[in-house]
Amino acid sequence: MSTFKNIQGKNIRSYANNAPNATAGEMWYNRTEQKLKGVVASGAWSSTSPQIYANFGGGRAGTQTAGLGCGGYASSPNPPSGPSSSTTEYDGSSWSLHPASLNTARGALNGCGTQTAAAVFGGQGPYPGPGNATEEFNGSAWTSSGDLNAGRRNYFGAGTQTSALCCGGYDGAAMNESEEYNGSTWTAGNTLGTSVYYNIGTGTQTAGLSIGGYTPPVYPAAQNETELYDGTSWTAGATMGTRRAYAGAFGAQTDAIVAGGSGPPSSVTANVEQYNGTSWTEINNISVAKNLTGQAAGGTSNSNAGVVWNGYGPADTPSANYGNNNSEEWNFTANTVTAGAWASGGALGTARTNLTGCGTQTAGLGFGGETGPGTARDETEEYNGSSWSEQSDLNTARFNLAGCGTQTAGLAFGGSSPSAKVNNSEEYNGSSWTASPGNLNTTRDQMGGAGIQTAGLAFGGQLPPNAMSNATEEYNGSTWTSVNNMGTGRRLMGSGGIQTSAFGAGGYVDGSGNQTATEEYDGTNWTAGGALILARHALAGAGASNTAGLVFGGNSITGATEGYDGTSWSTRPSMATARFRLGGLGIQTSALAFGGSSPSIVATTEEFTGETTSINVKTLTQS
Repeated sequence: MSTFKNIQGKNIRSYANNAPNATAGEMWYNRTEQKLKGVVASGAWSSTSPQIYANFGGGRAGTQTAGLGCGGYASSPNPPSGPSSSTTEYDGSSWSLHPASLNTARGALNGCGTQTAAAVFGGQGPYPGPGNATEEFNGSAWTSSGDLNAGRRNYFGAGTQTSALCCGGYDGAAMNESEEYNGSTWTAGNTLGTSVYYNIGTGTQTAGLSIGGYTPPVYPAAQNETELYDGTSWTAGATMGTRRAYAGAFGAQTDAIVAGGSGPPSSVTANVEQYNGTSWTEINNISVAKNLTGQAAGGTSNSNAGVVWNGYGPADTPSANYGNNNSEEWNFTANTVTAGAWASGGALGTARTNLTGCGTQTAGLGFGGETGPGTARDETEEYNGSSWSEQSDLNTARFNLAGCGTQTAGLAFGGSSPSAKVNNSEEYNGSSWTASPGNLNTTRDQMGGAGIQTAGLAFGGQLPPNAMSNATEEYNGSTWTSVNNMGTGRRLMGSGGIQTSAFGAGGYVDGSGNQTATEEYDGTNWTAGGALILARHALAGAGASNTAGLVFGGNSITGATEGYDGTSWSTRPSMATARFRLGGLGIQTSALAFGGSSPSIVATTEEFTGETTSINVKTLTQS
């Protein structure tokens, strides 16, 4: 009889616990549990950071770790409602807004290629009837290329920027024409076996897969047929278990996934099926039933990793809010990916707004604020990772103050008392507050803060009675020293970092309104950083440095969260409770949001945990 060693050439190793640095397919014996263990690959959907705006009917290209979205029918104000020209990018965990826009705003389009070499074509724009315009993206800008021979919308698109395939669609009637693109011009290919629109597909120009759609006179019932293209002709493929149109798909002709869509006669579905080149098999559903309208990316080599985004379901009719901004990832891997998320924490003992804090998610400090207009508070509370507890009060009750430090070495400075803005500082030792001998040189409130108790930083804010300030001061544990100013004076920004690596983002400039600008401080000078996706003020911030920041909340009342890498901001999951004038603390991957106005004053606390990846270890049993 063959043994494992005879087959594999080695014995199964024994470890006290799990094997260090285990990889897919590896097996070992866990002596503590007395069980055979192994790393097993499996597939699952998980929620990921939301798209930047609610949208449906946009173009797509790329892979799960380098996806591209463009155009579509989007909600206002970012971008304006109706056909959009915006471009967004996905990096495997979050979405960011690209500065380049399509030359022609449009929806009901499709695309192909990669994030830095994409092509989109056709669609429905502000012009009458379906269009035929083609545009190419090089990672920096969109340029016009050769037009489709037949204008169309809601069709299949696949392939690469220099070898694309387009088939089906609608030009006033269902179409069966297909066209091939060589990077500059489109030429007619053979026709589909059936005229169809709202079909979706994947693959390449010589190995394409057209899936589902509406086929007259069947409408409004979707079909479950698929057709395969070999570069010359179309042939019938296997039928799906669920009829659908408006779906999302990614992968190869022999290894593809189709998700969501509209089933018969017009209801949306969360059903997902996988194709192996011969038959379709149902796998895990996406979490929200909706029409994905083609918005999916996962490459054309296999179906191991993909992302689907936007679309609309029963609660997201175009007339209501132009779809949704939900995104979900598919992973077939030996790793377990846990998406970043906000979770409920213990409520503050005293609901407050315009408060601040410092410390970590499991050892936080919240202090000051107000419970109504002009009602300055002196309450201090400590957070232990699950609940808040009342501690000694501030010596000076105040709101719109700033803070920095830790739970056992905190610093409070500036702000407003009921009658005036203040410049005094206080230090916290883990049990009580002591007035610092050093006062701010510039009296102000609504400023940003960063650093620790012996190396603090104060910047921006509002001077009495209401002028913008760009003043920056450094604290050494006893005195404040004026240093180089910010580029733009503003108030109520999100901030974080340390004295030698801090950031201030967003905020409000009187006369100019909400801001998107970010400035970074290196211990000497302020320099311009990447712009926030969402302009806002009265937001909270967290972060260890100016290359690892997080902001959340703000006005207009929002739960939107963005992460910063020192260059650009990208989306993170939103808070459950939208609010502004809240407190924030922690770092980019482990933050705390508490209090604020929603619009009523709340005591709500939420904990943020960034995305994590771990090996998928299973106990192996005989079956």
